[in-house]
This record gives sequence, C-alpha cells and structure tokens, in this order.
Amino acid sequence: MTIRPDLTVAAVVEREGQFLVVEERAGNRMVFNQPAGHVKRGEQIVEAAIRETLEETAWTFHPQALVGIYFWEQPERNRSFLRFAFSGSVSDHDPTRALDRGIERAVWMSREQLALRGARLRSPMVLRCIDDFVAGRRYPLDIIQGLLPDLAGGARV
Repeated sequence: MTIRPDLTVAAVVEREGQFLVVEERAGNRMVFNQPAGHVKRGEQIVEAAIRETLEETAWTFHPQALVGIYFWEQPERNRSFLRFAFSGSVSDHDPTRALDRGIERAVWMSREQLALRGARLRSPMVLRCIDDFVAGRRYPLDIIQGLLPDLAGGARV
C-alpha cells in the first residue's frame, strides 16, 4: 500500500518564553496546536505557513528558518501527515479579524504549560516541534525547493 500523507505546515513562534498556539475543535474535543494547516494545491510551502498563521491567529507570520520535517501516522483514522515546521516572528496583530472555523482562540503558552496539557495536544508533533526549536534546530528556508507550474507551461521556483 502506498502512503499518501497530508502535506501540512506549522509555525513555531516564541516570545519571552511563551509560544503562540491555537485552541481548536478537532472532532468532539478541544485541543492545542501550533498555527498549522494543509498546503493548498499550487501554494508554496512557506507561503502556506504564512497564510495558515494569519487565518488561525490574526498575526502576520515572518518565517526565518525551517525547524524540521515530521512524519506522523494516525492509525486510528488511517491517516498520515508530513509537517514542515517553521520558526519565525509575528507582527501586525488584528484582534478584529475572524479566525478560521474551529479555532476558538490564539493564546501564548510556555512549553511547560503545554506539556501539562499533554492529553489535549492535537498530536505528538506539537511538543516535538517546540523541543526541536528550543534545542536550536534551524535550517535555511532555501533548503525547500518547490517547482510549481506557471501559466505559460513552464515551472516557477
């Protein structure tokens, strides 16, 4: 059987020991996650992280590095995910902006606060991305090369 993981992105944003996370509805439960979501067809991976962060938190995300690439299988739902996690900063918060459906709020929490809510984390990737960030894992953004078709029939990078 061929594995076809969902291609996702996440933003790891730290400010004064606190991380930007969202509290969101996943099925019948409320969970915590980084601002994260699926890459749309024709969208560059870094652009997806910027878009998802804005849609879920009302903050403008400025990616600075790739923290890591994570593969996670969710056997109970027969799904798998390939997550690109980016670190960076945020600016230009718009508290009047409506958040994506399912997102209850964006909040800043410490790693310890998140660990105490382990049963309410969306996936094991949440703490793993933070731990890798804290450990100093950073890769240049240009390590990701995307070849998307342009309207003239060629490819754009």
